[in-house]
Amino acid sequence: MTIAALLLAAGASRRFGEADKLAAPFDGLPLVVHAARALTGAGILRRLAVVRSGRIARLLENEGFATLMIAPGLQSDSIRAGVAHLGQPDARLLIALGDMPLVRAEDYRRLIAAPPDRPACAWKDGMPMPPAIFPPGWRPRLMTLQGDRGAGALLRELPRPAHLHVPAERLADFDHPSDFAGH
Repeated sequence: MTIAALLLAAGASRRFGEADKLAAPFDGLPLVVHAARALTGAGILRRLAVVRSGRIARLLENEGFATLMIAPGLQSDSIRAGVAHLGQPDARLLIALGDMPLVRAEDYRRLIAAPPDRPACAWKDGMPMPPAIFPPGWRPRLMTLQGDRGAGALLRELPRPAHLHVPAERLADFDHPSDFAGH
C-alpha cells in the first residue's frame, strides 16, 4: 500500500516571537529540515509540505518535498488543504509536524509498520499525538477537522493498541526560543 507524508509547516509561530521558528537554527540546520529528513529517511516517496512562507517552501523543496502554500490559519486548515491536494485516495497518510525535530526516521517506520487498516499515533503523557498515520478510509474524517487542534480529536478515539510508544523527549515540539536551549 502506498504511503503519503503530509508535513505541516504553516503555523504562525505566535509563541516563538517575531522570527520564523521553522527556519531557526537547530543542531546546525533549520528546524523544519530535521522533520523533513526524518520523513525522507523513513522511505516515504510521496511527500507534501503545507507551508505559509516562501522561505520554508524553498527549504523543503530542496529536501525533495512538494509544497502547498496556504494563507496563515489553523492546523485543521493545513490538514484539510494537504489532504485535498495530495489526492491519492488509496494511500495511507502519515501526518508529521515541522516543529518536532527529534522524531526519527525509525519512529516513522514503526508507524508505517502498524496495521494498514487502522490509524496509529504516538503517545505521550497519557495523550495521543502526532506523528500519526491514517488509512485511506479516514480521509473524510480528516476533511471535517476544525480548529487549531489538528487531528487530536480523531486520535483520542483510537484504541490503546493503536498508540505507538516513542520516547517522550523525541516528541517535543519546539514552540518557544527556550525549547532550543541545550540542543
